[in-house]
Amino acid sequence: MTVEIINSVIAQGQRLATHSWEYGTFAEALLEWDNPSSSVFGNNAFPDGKIPVLQVDQTRSLSYVKPHISTNSTTLVGADGAAGDPASLGVSAILIGQTDPEFLSAADRQVQHLLSDVPRWSNGAISHRESVAELWADFVYMAPPTLAYWAVQADDVDLLNTAIEQCSLYQDVLGVPAGADSAAGLWHHIIGPQSQDLGIWSTGNAWAAAGISRVLATAKKSQFANTKKVAAGLAQIKGIIRAILDGAIALDQAEKDEPLLRNYLNDTTWFGELSGTTLLTATAYRMAQLEPRDFGHKYLAWADSKREAITERISDDGLLSPVINPLNWGDRTPGKESPEAQSFAVLMFAAYRDYSAGSSKGRD
Repeated sequence: MTVEIINSVIAQGQRLATHSWEYGTFAEALLEWDNPSSSVFGNNAFPDGKIPVLQVDQTRSLSYVKPHISTNSTTLVGADGAAGDPASLGVSAILIGQTDPEFLSAADRQVQHLLSDVPRWSNGAISHRESVAELWADFVYMAPPTLAYWAVQADDVDLLNTAIEQCSLYQDVLGVPAGADSAAGLWHHIIGPQSQDLGIWSTGNAWAAAGISRVLATAKKSQFANTKKVAAGLAQIKGIIRAILDGAIALDQAEKDEPLLRNYLNDTTWFGELSGTTLLTATAYRMAQLEPRDFGHKYLAWADSKREAITERISDDGLLSPVINPLNWGDRTPGKESPEAQSFAVLMFAAYRDYSAGSSKGRD
């Protein structure tokens, strides 16, 4: 994949992003691509145990996302009733806040809102919605990584443990039991009173696995990595990621003639699509980088085969298709544009580059 095509993928991602979580995910993708050593997967994620100081005007990720962040409200951006989605901008706000205190205060308010104001499921999992307790797999990419990043900023081991625990609490509700006949280890999309979707949505599983990998990386690189409770929590969430990848790989390998993961992973009436496939591929590379003993040849061989299938389906103008409609995951018409898919491709290329390099020096 040429740099020109990747630049086109990035340009299309910027053009298409119009919602809170799309801004946050695209900013994360730019950070991992442009400034790999400063992302949580990088070799200098927390210099001297601190959040890195980046010059906003010289950091494409931060200069892109800064206008989308509100510094005078409880949450970082409006989100049509979603509690989790505004937190997707949290890492960016914390990074900008190293040189602009208004953004640090905004990030603090966002974190405190999640912890204190948002409804919770009966087991303590923070709701993805403001008005009712409802758990969406998507939440795990948006909120726990920000909680973990703020824990480093605030030197707060209890908050880091909370971020790790939220991943496990979500798995307790959304996860398919290990002994189930179908989709063991994978996650339902949504459980709750408003938008329940018990399907095994590909992109939802990808959001969850990728989000947990960010929490894992943050904690491993943090000043708290060797504390007993953190280490035990990391072992648990590593197993959750492995279960999701194992479940996706098993269903994928059962269909030799379909190179992409189905929109609903265990339902062969659905089309194969690029959003979920791409982010799960990115996660496999990140886990091979973070935990090579546990994520070895099986995961790399699968990721390599998916990456080849994905790159074949990126047009000359940088668009990924076929993709699911991100605003209607039940839409049976294969989509031609998705802001999520564009960001996921950048995340995948960054993860593959960093794994292949054996370090995170990349383009820095």
